[in-house]
Amino acid sequence: MTQDSRPVLVLGATGYVGGRLIPRLLAAGHRVRASARSAAKLACRPWAGHPGLDIVECDVLDPKSLRAAVAGCRAAYYLVHSMSPGTSHYADTDRKAAQNMAAAAEAAGLEQIIYLGGLGTESSELSEHLRSRTEVGKILSAGKVPCTWLRAAMILGAGSASFEILRYLAERLPIMITPTWVHTRCQPIAVSDVLGYLIGCLDLDSAKGQTFDIGGPDIVTYAELFQLYAREAGLRKRIIIPVPVLSPKLSSYWIHMITPIPAALGRPLAEGLRNTVVCTENRIRDIIPRKLLGCTEAVHRAMQRVAQQQVETCWSDAGECTVPEWEDCGDAPYAGGTVEECNFAVDLAASPEQVWDKVVRIGGQNGWYYASWLWELRGLMDRLLGGVGLRRGRRDPVDLRVGDALDFWRVLIVEKNHRLQLLAEMKLPGEAIFELRIIKTGENRCELRQISRFLPRGLGGIAYWKVLQPLHVILFKGMLKTMARKIGCPILGGPRPLSVSERVCVLPNSK
Repeated sequence: MTQDSRPVLVLGATGYVGGRLIPRLLAAGHRVRASARSAAKLACRPWAGHPGLDIVECDVLDPKSLRAAVAGCRAAYYLVHSMSPGTSHYADTDRKAAQNMAAAAEAAGLEQIIYLGGLGTESSELSEHLRSRTEVGKILSAGKVPCTWLRAAMILGAGSASFEILRYLAERLPIMITPTWVHTRCQPIAVSDVLGYLIGCLDLDSAKGQTFDIGGPDIVTYAELFQLYAREAGLRKRIIIPVPVLSPKLSSYWIHMITPIPAALGRPLAEGLRNTVVCTENRIRDIIPRKLLGCTEAVHRAMQRVAQQQVETCWSDAGECTVPEWEDCGDAPYAGGTVEECNFAVDLAASPEQVWDKVVRIGGQNGWYYASWLWELRGLMDRLLGGVGLRRGRRDPVDLRVGDALDFWRVLIVEKNHRLQLLAEMKLPGEAIFELRIIKTGENRCELRQISRFLPRGLGGIAYWKVLQPLHVILFKGMLKTMARKIGCPILGGPRPLSVSERVCVLPNSK
C-alpha cells in the first residue's frame, strides 16, 4: 500500500521528545511538518534541510496559527506542555492549549492525534503535574478526532530532566537524606522505546481512539534506580536515608542546588515522585511488539551518550528565543527605558574562521575564557536566588544552535564566522543581551567586538548596573585578550571602547 503523502504535524518539535521523533519519522519515509514558536530554533537542527520537512511557526495558544499549522495534515503529534521554569499556572495554559488543539484538529479533518502524557492512577493524591497531563489527554480524547494517548512514567535517556536528576544526585551524594518517596515504585521506559511506540501508533487503526500505558520491563523504586546508576557509573553503593519531613517544596530546592534542574521545574517533578507510576495494562506490547530495554541497559546507553557528548536533545531545549523588542534596531536608545551598555573591540591578526572557532566554544566545560571564578560565583548566586545557574552547561562542546541553553544564557542568533547573540536567563533586575561579533577588516585580519546591553527594571536595575560596571570593564577586556591568546594570534589594537556607530546593531540573519 502506498504511504499517505500528506504531512504529519509535530507540535513541540523543539522539545526533548519532539526533537528526536522528527528525524526518525523522516527516516521512515513520512513527510513531516515541524512546528514551534520559533522557526529559527528548528532551522538550526541537523535535519532541517531534509526534503520531506516543512517548518512552520505556531503557538498552540493562538488558534489562528494552530489552524494554519494543522491544515492539510493527516495526523498530529501533540508533545506540548507548559511546565517550564518561569511559567506559573501551567495547568490552565495546558488546558486552553488542548482545547485549541481539539478544535483545530476537528476543523482540519485530522485522522489521528497522538499524545504523550504521564502515567498515574487518578486520585486526590495525584500531583498537579500528573493531573494536568491527564486532563490534557481527556480533552484531546473527547474531541471528534481519534486520539491515541500514550501514558509514560520516567523516561530514561541522556538529557531528559528525570535522568539528569538521577545522574546528578547519584554522582554527587554518596550519602542521601531523601523524602519517603525514594521507596515509591515506578516503571521507567527508555526514550528509544517511547519513540518506537510513538512511530508505531501512526496510521495504525487499532491504536486510534485508544489509551495505552507504556513502560519498560522493570518495576523499581527510586532508591533502586540510584543504586543502579551508581553501579553502572562505577561508584560505591549510595547510603540512602529516607526521612518523612522533606516536603516536595524542600525536595525541589535540594534538586535545584545539586542538579541543573531549576526549582520551578523540580518542584512539580518532585511532587510527582510520591505517586506510584506503574502500568495497569500492557496491551500495546501485543499491538506494537518490540524488545524493550530494561533499566540497566537504558541507563548504560544514556551514560554512553553523555560520555561521548552525543546528547541529541536536552530538557533545557525548551525556552523562548525571541529577541527583546528593546533590542530592535529601529528603536530609539530611550525606547522602553534607558539601555545601558558596556562594549569593547580588539583588532586581531586572524581570519574570521579562526576567531569563530573560539567564539562558538564559549561556556559550558570550556568556560568563559577569563576570571572563571567570577563566572562560577555569579552562577552560584543565581542558583541561590532560584535561577538556572551555570550547571545547565551546553548541549555540545563545539556546536551551538539557536534556542540552545548555554549556562545561564539562551542562544538567540548564530551566524557562522560572524555573530553569536545570547539572552540572559539568570535572575536579574532587568533584561540583558550579550553578543560577540566578528568583522573582517582585511586579509587574515578581523575585529572581535563584545557587546553587552542591559535594560534595567526600576532603580534596583540601575543600581545593579552601576555597581557592576567597573567589574564588567575588567571582565570583558580580559575575555577579549584571553580569546586572542587562545587563538594564538597577535593583538593589533585594543581592547578599546566601541564608538556609537560601531555599536549599531545588525538585524538578525544579516551579514
